[in-house]
Amino acid sequence: MSPSLLCFLAFCLVGEAVAAGTTDPSFDTNYEITWGNDHVQSINQGREIQLSMDKSSGSGFQSKLSYGSGFFSLSIKLPGKDSAGVVTAFYLNSHTNNHDELDFEFLGNKQGKPYTLQTNVFANGVGDREQRIRLWFDPTADFHNYKILWNQHQIVFFVDTVPIRVYKNKTNIGVNYPTHAMQIEATLWDGSNWATDGGQTKADWSQAPFKANFQGFNINGCPSSQNSNTQPCYSSRYWWNSDKYWQLNSNQERAYEGVKRKYMTYDYCSDRSRYPSRPQECPQ
Repeated sequence: MSPSLLCFLAFCLVGEAVAAGTTDPSFDTNYEITWGNDHVQSINQGREIQLSMDKSSGSGFQSKLSYGSGFFSLSIKLPGKDSAGVVTAFYLNSHTNNHDELDFEFLGNKQGKPYTLQTNVFANGVGDREQRIRLWFDPTADFHNYKILWNQHQIVFFVDTVPIRVYKNKTNIGVNYPTHAMQIEATLWDGSNWATDGGQTKADWSQAPFKANFQGFNINGCPSSQNSNTQPCYSSRYWWNSDKYWQLNSNQERAYEGVKRKYMTYDYCSDRSRYPSRPQECPQ
């Protein structure tokens, strides 16, 4: 990824955030702890939250409200050292029957080996749409920004300013697309049975506690009840629904193609053992 391209994308997205009046509220303005209370630490007057996990428990938090569209982000620094079996997750979840869910899952590894970033999309209760990439930096060394754009045209996962996954709205050909309001969630938990080497490499509890840090608790989203129609959240009065966010621009498209070419390690669309016929939503 060329520095000039990254700078261009950063300018575009940061400029939009400034235009939208982004602030830096404390954690408890928009979020609340959901489990593992004694494994959660507030830092810098609530501007940073640390989740920890040991053999007794992991921990997690979620937004107080649900949202029907938006451009959601958290800055995360992942657990370092030997993090095999450890899963750090940032996702949207509807908590409904036939639920919708949009996942970032960071799969830890033995010390010195790279993290795997897995994304997944659930719509109307159907998931199994995993994609995995290797990150082009050390996500344990510093904070990086992970974002999910969700509007009526597309869902885009970003790492910093770089799009790493696009899921288009193809309801016109019968493909499910998220329709439920979702809460923003973050968790740190034990995925030893599957996360590293297919579950062969377990969490080394002598390395515990494992710690993940989070910043950036502002939310750009359209509040909506989980039981209500989210269609009003597609209104053009929300900046993330404007036509410039209906598709990637040419620079983003080039960056996205570069990620797929250089860093993607698994794509369900190409897994013929699971899907003998290519899923409808995948490029044909």
